Amino acid sequence: MTEQIQKLTETAVKAIKDKKGRGISVIDMQGMDGVICQAFVICQGGSPSQISAIADNVEEVMRKELGEKPLKIVGMENCYWVAMDYVDIIVHIFLPEAHEFYDIESLWQDATVTEIPDEE
Repeated sequence: MTEQIQKLTETAVKAIKDKKGRGISVIDMQGMDGVICQAFVICQGGSPSQISAIADNVEEVMRKELGEKPLKIVGMENCYWVAMDYVDIIVHIFLPEAHEFYDIESLWQDATVTEIPDEE
């Protein structure tokens, strides 16, 4: 993972952990053909309000620490699945049932997936 992508993903993971996001994984897609970004950061929130809090914190921490603003954020109206596009990385925040249903990790089986342990 390049230094820039590493910084982006680590900062997003930190912001997710700040709001007790769980099931965090990072999918490194650098060097793969036909991908829309270099990495996904995926996590779960236990409720729509927690998903909203995670998304707000990711946006704030990325802006304050890295000067990065998302190109687009979708899904905030219902907080079932929020996607935050930072061009090089996309942050996905799911309710558990949405995460299980869409299972986007399985779409990128050739990529390197790093699971981040949940904090107790």
